[in-house]
Formats: sequence, C-alpha cells, structure tokens
Amino acid sequence: MEVIKLTKENFENEVKKSDKPILVDFYADWCGPCQMQGPIVEKLAKENDSFKVGKVNVDEQQELAMEYGVMSIPTLMVVKNGEITYKETGVLQENAILDLMK
Repeated sequence: MEVIKLTKENFENEVKKSDKPILVDFYADWCGPCQMQGPIVEKLAKENDSFKVGKVNVDEQQELAMEYGVMSIPTLMVVKNGEITYKETGVLQENAILDLMK
C-alpha cells in the first residue's frame, strides 16, 4: 500500500473508521529525525497489507497535531479499531514498529 496523506478532512474515515490498524506518523519536512523515520515508514507501507500507514504534516495540519497532543516530532501513533494503542515521540526502527502493529 501507499502512504496515505492524512488531513483533518480525511482523518475520520482513514484512521478512526479504518477496518485495519493504522500507523500514523506526525512529521515535518524540516525535521532531521523525521527524515530518518520517513523511509522506514514508507518501506513498511509498501511491504505490509495487514495495516495502513498515514502521515500528518504538522506544519500543514496544526489542528490535528494539537487535537492529538503532538508536542514534538516525529511522533508515531498506532490506532486499532478507532482506539489509540500507542503514541510516542522519537525514531523507531522497523522491527519495533512491526511489533506494535501485531
């Protein structure tokens, strides 16, 4: 699957109402650690059909970042059945993310 660009307009349907678990990456283009996390997240999106991957650009979607209490980036959030099961700031490696998505 491709990475889904998440906005306040599609967040409800793509994340809260998703029939699959979804990994949400809150990021900014200028953020160094986000640039390290990005390729990992994109690789996971292409290689896995059991979950979805979405990205929120915090500069463009400040309202979403505020709603979910994102104070630092990158912040990864996992949502399963409409519930947040994980939310932490910092870069995670591929294996750690795969463990969260099980």
